[in-house]
Amino acid sequence: MGRRRLGNGEVLEAARANPDVLIPFASVDPHKGKLAVREAREWIEQGVKGFKFHPNTQAFWPNDTTFYPLYEVIADAGLIALFHSGTTGIGSGMPGGGGVRLKYSNPMAVDDVAADFPGLDIILAHPSFPWQEEALAISVHKPNVYIDLSGWSPKYFPEILVQYINTRLSHKMLFGSDYPLITPDRWLSDFEQLPIKDEVRPLVLRENAIRLLKLG
Repeated sequence: MGRRRLGNGEVLEAARANPDVLIPFASVDPHKGKLAVREAREWIEQGVKGFKFHPNTQAFWPNDTTFYPLYEVIADAGLIALFHSGTTGIGSGMPGGGGVRLKYSNPMAVDDVAADFPGLDIILAHPSFPWQEEALAISVHKPNVYIDLSGWSPKYFPEILVQYINTRLSHKMLFGSDYPLITPDRWLSDFEQLPIKDEVRPLVLRENAIRLLKLG
């Protein structure tokens, strides 16, 4: 994308230096095929806890079976696959959106992955505008799919998302801010204004993540 690459090694080094606040996730390019699989194994050996994929900017369909060997490695290690979902600010307003195609981050493509890898824990990153209801349906239907709430100020959450946070998916929603684009303080302040049940707030802010990341 024309910017200096922030490598997995830097992420892992920072997490090792600050283990009380950082949990390292790596990223690999699925298009690399066997090399991506090898890289994933190497980073797993180094101690990463999951892998982040950005279908928009990496320009791939998550349900392309060409990439399934990569998911197999992650699943076999008992780690998490996190997929960006919905629109992205990257390229927004630029001519042609900077060449970024939003179609790749329709969460329905991840539904196939969740069905084919029932033992793989999957996180749909961000409220999935304009496919919010699809994301909610997937998370209800697939026990291994979670939703993180980063990337959007809670004051912009659609009513149906708030409804599902309070009810059927209270145990599968995860706090996230998307710092530095949204600071944790701002996100938490806006979240405080939502009509979230008292018993649900600690689930979203802490307990769901502890269980999913096996921290407890």
